[in-house]
Amino acid sequence: MLKNFLLILFAFGISIGAHAQFMNVDTAQTMRLTDSLQLDSSTVVKIDTLTPQILKIRDSLTQAYWLDSLSKGYGFGVFSLNDMLSLANSKENIVYQQGDALPKGNIWILAIIAFLLVLFAVLKNAFGKQLSAVVQSFYSNRALSNLNKEDNLVTSWSFLLLFIQFGFTIGMFFYLAAQHQGLPKATQGGFSFFISISVGVISLYLLKIVFLRVIGFVFDLQKPLHQYISILYLSYFNASLLFIPIIIAFALSAKKYELAYIVLGISALVLIFVFQFLRAGVNILSQYRFPKLYLILYFCTLEICPILILIKAIGF
Repeated sequence: MLKNFLLILFAFGISIGAHAQFMNVDTAQTMRLTDSLQLDSSTVVKIDTLTPQILKIRDSLTQAYWLDSLSKGYGFGVFSLNDMLSLANSKENIVYQQGDALPKGNIWILAIIAFLLVLFAVLKNAFGKQLSAVVQSFYSNRALSNLNKEDNLVTSWSFLLLFIQFGFTIGMFFYLAAQHQGLPKATQGGFSFFISISVGVISLYLLKIVFLRVIGFVFDLQKPLHQYISILYLSYFNASLLFIPIIIAFALSAKKYELAYIVLGISALVLIFVFQFLRAGVNILSQYRFPKLYLILYFCTLEICPILILIKAIGF
């Protein structure tokens, strides 16, 4: 029992001595560390992060760098009145690039189109009934028979205005087609060439009507020729109405679309005249019997020849 007590007392004494020695060592190290920190903090330079760089005091190296950079210039040209005056008075040749001129249409073409639109408006307002009868007679045989009973068709103002519109509308279409092909007459003649085409169209078809009247009087075929001439009038007048939007689009569209309008116009002309020829042939052959060769000769002489003469006169 005594032996155990002595062992416990011995172990307790050893632990107290070790703790005292550790405390002494730790205290000494803490004091040395504290002294070293206080010693180092006295030599540390504090960095100012709030003051802008341009407001800080420059050292000798930075001052020398700045002075050297300013001696070389400001980095951009400084305005000098003398240099500007000398540049303005200098006779240096300035070379400009040469571009291609944009193609522009003629103003008078728009004036002619406006005139045709005004003429159509006058016909629509002043002669609306006659204009409606002309359009309906082109598609209806009943309306055509009613129109043939009226003898004042040729002597009316509506007939004259429709014939003028037909001549100038078809003339404008042929002029634009000639201009697209680059014909010298179209590029040099201009307005006078257009007037000559329009007058030529009107003159050719008036001569054709007069010649048909003479044939009817000589061969005593006035009634069938009167029906045929009425169909011709309807074809011309409806063609003029159809060609108004075509020439407007033709004149105002880009050059790359001009060929499409030429094909469209020629196709419309061919369809209209083939339709009126078949219609006239059926109406006349149903009432009168004669050899078909005469009809073919007439078609080649008075239908195809005027168109060929007109195309040749234009210069295609």
